[in-house]
Amino acid sequence: MEQKKYWKGLEELHNTDAHQEIVKNEFSEELPFESEGLLNATTPRRDFLKYLGFTTAAAAIAASCETPVKKAIPYVNKPEEITPGVANYYASSYSIDGEYVPVVVKTREGRPIKLEGNTLSSVTQGATSAKVQGAVLSLYDTARLRFPSIKGTETTWAELDKQVGAALAGLGGAPVVLLSATVLSPTTKKVIGEFLAKYPNSRHVVYDAVSYAGMLQANEASYGKRIIPSYHFENAKVVVGLGADFLGTWLNPVEYARQFAQTRKINAQKPEMSKHFQFESTMSLTGANADERYTHKPSETGAIALALLAAVGGSVTTPAIANDRVKAGIQKAAKALKESNGKALVVSGSNDVNVQIIVNAINNIIGANGNTIDFASPSNYRQGNDAEMAKLVSDMNAGSIGAVLVYGANPAYDYFDAKKFTDGLAKVNLTVSFNERNDETTELCKYQAPDHHFLEAWNDAEGRAGHYSFGQPTILPLFKTRAVQDSLLTWTGNTTPWADYLKNEWIAKLGGQEGWDKALQDGVVEPATAPALGGATFSGDIAGAAAKISSAKKGGQYELVLYEKVAIGSGKLANNPWLQEMPDPITRATWGNYACISNKLAKTFSTQLGDDYEINAEKKVLKIKANNKEIELPLLIVPGIHPEVIAIAVGYGRGEKVGKAAGGIGVNAYPFVSFNGQTFDYFTTEATVEATGKKEIVALTQTHNSYEGRPIVKETTLEEFIHNPKEVNEDRQELKKFGPDFRKDATLYPNYSYPGIKWGMSIDLNTCFGCGACTIACQAENNVSVVGREEVAKAHEMHWIRIDRYFSGDEENPEVVFQPMLCQHCDNAPCENVCPVGATNHSSEGINQMAYNRCIGTRYCANNCPYKVRRLNWRDWNGADSFENNLYDVADMNDNLTRMVLNPDVVVRSRGVMEKCSFCVQRLQEAKLDAKKAGHPLKDGAAKTACQQACGADAIVFGNINDKNSEIYKIRNEMQTDRLYYVLEETHVLPSISYLAKIRNKDAEPKKAEGKEAAHKEEAHHA
Repeated sequence: MEQKKYWKGLEELHNTDAHQEIVKNEFSEELPFESEGLLNATTPRRDFLKYLGFTTAAAAIAASCETPVKKAIPYVNKPEEITPGVANYYASSYSIDGEYVPVVVKTREGRPIKLEGNTLSSVTQGATSAKVQGAVLSLYDTARLRFPSIKGTETTWAELDKQVGAALAGLGGAPVVLLSATVLSPTTKKVIGEFLAKYPNSRHVVYDAVSYAGMLQANEASYGKRIIPSYHFENAKVVVGLGADFLGTWLNPVEYARQFAQTRKINAQKPEMSKHFQFESTMSLTGANADERYTHKPSETGAIALALLAAVGGSVTTPAIANDRVKAGIQKAAKALKESNGKALVVSGSNDVNVQIIVNAINNIIGANGNTIDFASPSNYRQGNDAEMAKLVSDMNAGSIGAVLVYGANPAYDYFDAKKFTDGLAKVNLTVSFNERNDETTELCKYQAPDHHFLEAWNDAEGRAGHYSFGQPTILPLFKTRAVQDSLLTWTGNTTPWADYLKNEWIAKLGGQEGWDKALQDGVVEPATAPALGGATFSGDIAGAAAKISSAKKGGQYELVLYEKVAIGSGKLANNPWLQEMPDPITRATWGNYACISNKLAKTFSTQLGDDYEINAEKKVLKIKANNKEIELPLLIVPGIHPEVIAIAVGYGRGEKVGKAAGGIGVNAYPFVSFNGQTFDYFTTEATVEATGKKEIVALTQTHNSYEGRPIVKETTLEEFIHNPKEVNEDRQELKKFGPDFRKDATLYPNYSYPGIKWGMSIDLNTCFGCGACTIACQAENNVSVVGREEVAKAHEMHWIRIDRYFSGDEENPEVVFQPMLCQHCDNAPCENVCPVGATNHSSEGINQMAYNRCIGTRYCANNCPYKVRRLNWRDWNGADSFENNLYDVADMNDNLTRMVLNPDVVVRSRGVMEKCSFCVQRLQEAKLDAKKAGHPLKDGAAKTACQQACGADAIVFGNINDKNSEIYKIRNEMQTDRLYYVLEETHVLPSISYLAKIRNKDAEPKKAEGKEAAHKEEAHHA
């Protein structure tokens, strides 16, 4: 197999002087001595000893009996269901921004600390996302509203009910509007309906910040149903995406990632996988995972859809497409679709009704309906109506609306014409917000009736028709909040509490209390047998849609496209420090948004290759103008973006009252959205961009580690793998020169045996999509610190598992590989040999352990680690030090409320301590103890790491490699021997984590007439 050149960023691709310098100087920052004059003193050694003596004495004092004693309160009146030290688990539902994920909530001593996917759900099958993993932190958000208020002044619920009731009674027939984001709860919809029925001409307007109204309207025009069908990627042999980031942000990515992963796993005995084409304007997470990817301007989306329809046999005129590579890609995709025999699927992220009608026509021709698209069980993920929202804003400004009640929506921030909305809201007599924080809309409302957090509330959700999940309180309400349903029932005149109302509804449906109890225990109610997929008769106006697409306004020199980040989404979760600090899968940037542009466009702003662009955290700031609006953002070069496109993430630029993590971070890009009379457009065809002369820090993580040209990633094509499956690992043959057994023969060290349990992990690069769920799951499970933007820029981020993103090939059309990297738990761990105090050691089960109370922070271990996975606590992030005024707090992470999220099974580390992945040793110990109490050996799968459990694509397998019945043993010794490899295996550190090589379903590249010597020369550039 020919070795490819991999690069994390352009500075590595071109091997700039700045890159060479940072590689040489791994630890670029000086130790943070408190006294700047210490090393400049005339007797630095003597002064150093003084400091050492002081710190030793100070530590002794801090640990002495002078430490303040906190009184302990005996746990006498213990709740019956709570046992100290033992976790309880409750089923619940995550449904924010239309996403539907049934979850299981882990609680300790009555407080939720971790979310996991509910494996009983056939929709998500136990998968989660970074957003879901981070949602538990939002429960303890210090910026949540804590009580009902009137004009910002605290009041009682009784007084608020009295005033709202009087205001509703005095409307004089003026309509009441409940303005909400998508509501997945069928019982909540019933309560809303009963409330609005009291007031003539009242209505429920559904508004989503990121709209899918174009798809809903197109389906109504094509099939007579204003619904979004269920998609079944697991049935598709060919998938074509037209700007749909279905692995990252499109509709319900948790569901689709799990399905898609099933078609990407390789059976070594019968190797086959799906084929994925992606056409898009910017580099999305889905595009990064495509087998073949093509870029175009946003204004060309309709033309590409029409060209694809024509290529599969549709009776439309093929529009002109200037890019020859894109034209060839359309023909290639069409050929694959036609040959799929109905096992194909085309999805589009466009909010244009006409584009979606054309996509429906394509799916109709290729036979997707009833095979990969199910109209019998439609999805409810997005229900927004853009035209109704625009009409509401006009009606408010006309003074014809009596009351507006806001539930889960925030149009004062994310509506494209926020000023028009706020002006109209000021003309409404009665304004009430049920939102749980003082967001941009809530602060404009007279009455604030804050809802519970979903982990404090009763609820139900119907993500897919006939597939229900439930929410129940996992903790008593932390504040004086009240369920929105209770508020509506009270104002309706119904005295039934919401919990009883919901219970009565479901007892009637399920036939009794026993059915209700089981539903709460399982968390889901679904059909006993999976219903057959249903098709639909297509009757869309193809000619009309094609004519409107062809007559659309052509783009200018530069075009602007808006997108959602995987972690922040539409911005509802912007005040979550975990999600703010999660590196974006593509850009590897944290804490804010930026203007993504190509290297070609960046050169026009004198950001040249060869300078220190990616090494230096300060980036040039651009002024972007479009739709008579302008903003300023730092530029970020993203390989693979169209050279005439600027991409900006929404969800940033929040007000200070939203919270410390969100306030003032980034810039609001929603003003660039426009309304075309039917739907919102999230792109503009004419944009201008110019340099401002300013600079701003962008906290990137991609340049913080370098492997200095050593081979890290392995990949091949499906065609090559079928032809010669051993070729992908041919370099491992060189290890045989040390002897038949590389482990034993290639070292002077003794070979240690592991007679009992030996833990190991396997990561499949084919199904690691880079989503980051594992990173946030690890952070939640292991109390990993949040350090803030400035510290991330200094390479001080603390994540125990990172996802390295590598490019290869042409910088304008690169291929991407994601590789999770965590402590490899080496059996010959080089970190263990150099620790002067024995803080890092090896367990009898193969785990590289850290004794935090022994570590003195020399960083010798980090210097000796070839994988660069060890993290030093440069600051006291967690209040774990004994010294006063030493805390470095970020976004209230050390508030007493926020600290309730900490896992009591994992120690909180202090300043100057090295930390890293522990294979979630607390989980392993718990699983072993459970097996011991049950009287049987530890079963495979009983012990799961947090990253493994969170992975939506099932890319991580963990277990006992000594157990011949375990999945990890079979992967290494039976099922995947040809694809399996170890990173930096030639160093003989003997890592316990193995990887399965990446395989792309694309044409094999022609072999170059080069010998092994040339191949190894190229391998030296492997990064």
